Amino acid sequence: MKVTGEYQQVWESFWKDAPDEVGGALWDVEPALASALHLPHFEGYFDPGLPLVDLGCGNGTQTRFLAGRYDRVVGADLSREAVARARRADPHGAAGYEVLDAVDREAMRRLHAETGDANVYMRGVLHQCPPQDRAELVAGIAELTGVRGRVFALELAEAAKGVLGALAAAPTGPSLKLRAIFSHGIAPGEVADAAVPGYFSDAGLDILAQGEQPLLTVEFDAAGERVAVPSKWLVAGRKG
Repeated sequence: MKVTGEYQQVWESFWKDAPDEVGGALWDVEPALASALHLPHFEGYFDPGLPLVDLGCGNGTQTRFLAGRYDRVVGADLSREAVARARRADPHGAAGYEVLDAVDREAMRRLHAETGDANVYMRGVLHQCPPQDRAELVAGIAELTGVRGRVFALELAEAAKGVLGALAAAPTGPSLKLRAIFSHGIAPGEVADAAVPGYFSDAGLDILAQGEQPLLTVEFDAAGERVAVPSKWLVAGRKG
């Protein structure tokens, strides 16, 4: 199954309109506020000798950080515009970048044939995937991790709805970054907290670790505090 057509065009449109800089999207924070905070959760589970795929890499902000810590890193995204931005921001080629529809099982198998078993890093990808395609997405990730790879996934918690709702209802109205999300029709879908591990278990992956870690954004509230969206993380892979 492939995620194509309107859904893909939504992301193409979003990235074409977003400022071409770190912080151009609501979630596009510096690595010190994202992947660097996540690293302690997964580095003990990831085999450093395996390639790492940053799935849903966007403009590659986190990909470039991860490339400094793993020998081979590939940023993959559904949007051609996002991948083009990631390549421009990485002129020395610290990482590789590919346009990839992760719901396309054949595409995931082709990537696995290229990389072998791989580790996967992803933030919020499951929530942005259409509900009917989420099981297929995780099944494709299971193909990519194979026997030795692991996946780290950070996904919005149920409590995120209240935080995002309050941000949208601010007296001054939604911020430019939040309006950009709504105007392009990419508001995240809701997934029950208990359902997220189930997608990975159903794909044959064991839950090796899990916990809570807010997804930090580029926005600040009226008190000057950075907006943090409640989120949960897990590490999954095949035991043994």
